[in-house]
Amino acid sequence: MRALLSMGVATALLVAGCASRVAWSSLAEPSSGRAAEQLARARAAKDALAKALMAELSKELTERGAASAIDVCATRAPQIASEVGREHGLRIGRTSWKLRNASNRAPSWAEAAVAERASAARYFASDSGELGVLLPIAMQSACLGCHGAPAALGDGVADALALRYPDDRATGFALGEVRGWFWIEVP
Repeated sequence: MRALLSMGVATALLVAGCASRVAWSSLAEPSSGRAAEQLARARAAKDALAKALMAELSKELTERGAASAIDVCATRAPQIASEVGREHGLRIGRTSWKLRNASNRAPSWAEAAVAERASAARYFASDSGELGVLLPIAMQSACLGCHGAPAALGDGVADALALRYPDDRATGFALGEVRGWFWIEVP
């Protein structure tokens, strides 16, 4: 009986492990059907996240300066992404090949494109029907105070980064350069 129970548990774990492994493949930009609808949802969510995040960052930059804006990215950005994800019924986040926050690692389906430093949007389909979208984030002038050349960072930014992110790698970007990506998974 114990052997049968152990075998049943092992089989259940094996099946659960296989079920949780989703295979992803690259695809062209969806232009019709269900995937195009998923892409529209992804873009709407990205726009909502970018707008909300930039509004909070702009306010913080104006009122308290660049060093204080680091806290917005550290605390509010993940909360905003979670809220936007719930509102749009998907998962969304930000990533880069030069991470500031280790929790912003790319999902497995996006890792290769991030490593290649893709400059254009990339699209992926899972074997379970999900759409993965990777949309570039270009450096804007407002971003330079925290992500630009180390010598040109805003007042107190280097010290604030050293305290909050001792392993920070997200500086040294130039205006217009792809700094990272929004990643979106649409069921």
